[in-house]
Amino acid sequence: MKKTTLLYCVMAALVGMTLSACGEIKKGEYASGTAAVFCDDGFKNILDEEIQAFEFSYPNATIVPFYTSEQACIDSLLADKCQSIIITRDFTKEERAHIKAENRRIVRSQPIAVDAVAMIVNKDNPVGALSMEEIGKILKGEITHWNQLAGNDTTAIKVVFDSEGSSTVSYMRDTFLPKGKKITDYIRPYAQKNNAAVFDVVKKDPDALGIISVSWLGNDLSVAQQVPMNERMEDYANENDSINTDLTDEVNIIKVSNPNEDNDFSPVAYKPYQLYINSGEYPLFRKVWMVSTASNSTVLHSFYTFVTGFVGQKIIIKSGIMPYHVHSRVVQVVK
Repeated sequence: MKKTTLLYCVMAALVGMTLSACGEIKKGEYASGTAAVFCDDGFKNILDEEIQAFEFSYPNATIVPFYTSEQACIDSLLADKCQSIIITRDFTKEERAHIKAENRRIVRSQPIAVDAVAMIVNKDNPVGALSMEEIGKILKGEITHWNQLAGNDTTAIKVVFDSEGSSTVSYMRDTFLPKGKKITDYIRPYAQKNNAAVFDVVKKDPDALGIISVSWLGNDLSVAQQVPMNERMEDYANENDSINTDLTDEVNIIKVSNPNEDNDFSPVAYKPYQLYINSGEYPLFRKVWMVSTASNSTVLHSFYTFVTGFVGQKIIIKSGIMPYHVHSRVVQVVK
C-alpha cells in the first residue's frame, strides 16, 4: 500500500473513533456526529461546497473530506477503511459481493453528476480546437509538437495530468488507448499533485496541454462562495433550475470535435459548457458516482441523501458540470 493511501486510511480510522466517541446515534438523529468521505481530487470544489451546505443545515454534523486518487478511494472502501466515496464509476457485482461477505455492509450508489474532461492551454497558445482523433494521436505520441496542430511553435507538447491513478487519467486511457495499454507506454506525461497544480502549470507554461475536470473551470461556484452561507442556501433551495455557462478566462479552454456517423461527420467543435455536456455534443464526458456502505442511522447516510437530493444537486449546477437528477433548462446563450 502506498504511503499516501495508508495515511488516508489511518486518518479515516481516527475519524471513525471520533464518531464512536460521540455515542450511539438514535433513530431520527441521523444528521449528527462526525464521518469521513473520500473523494477523487477532480471533484474537490464540489464536495467542499456540499459539506459547507450540509453542515450549515445540520450544525451537529461534521463531514471530514480526504482528497486522493480514484483508485485510493476504491481500495479504501473495499478494505472498509471508509464508508463513502465519490468516483467516476459504479461498483461492480463482484465488489458489492466482496463488501457484503467481508464487511457485512450493503453498497448503495447513485450517479450525482455528469462531468466533462476539459483540455486547457496557456493564453498565449494559438491552438483553439482539437478533434478526438488529434487528442488520441497526442496521447499515442503520434503528434508531439505544437506546430503539427497550429502556428509555428516547434516546441514539444507537454501533456499535464493530475496524479497517477486519478479518474481523469483512467478516463483518457480507456477512451483513447487500446485495452491494457497505459499512457506512459506512449508518452511521458507531467503528473502533478492535483487538479489545482495542473491549472497553475498551464497558466504559466505556453507549451503545456492540461487535462482536467471542468468542475475546476467554472466561475459560478467561486462567485457563490463569496456570498454568506444563509443566502447561498436560499438560492440552493430555490426551485429555479436554470443553468449558466460561465467558465474561467485565466486559461484557454479547447473546443473538441468528434466527426462520426451519428453526427454526419460534423467538424463542429464545442467547449465543455453545460449545454453541450447535456446534449452530448461535447464528447469527453462521464458520470460521477457517490458510493456508500453507511447504514441508515448514521450521519454519512444523511449526507448521501443530501448530496443526491434537490439542494445537493442544485450545488452541482454552480460547479460547471451537470447535476444528474435535475433537468436543467438553458437560459444563457453561448457564443
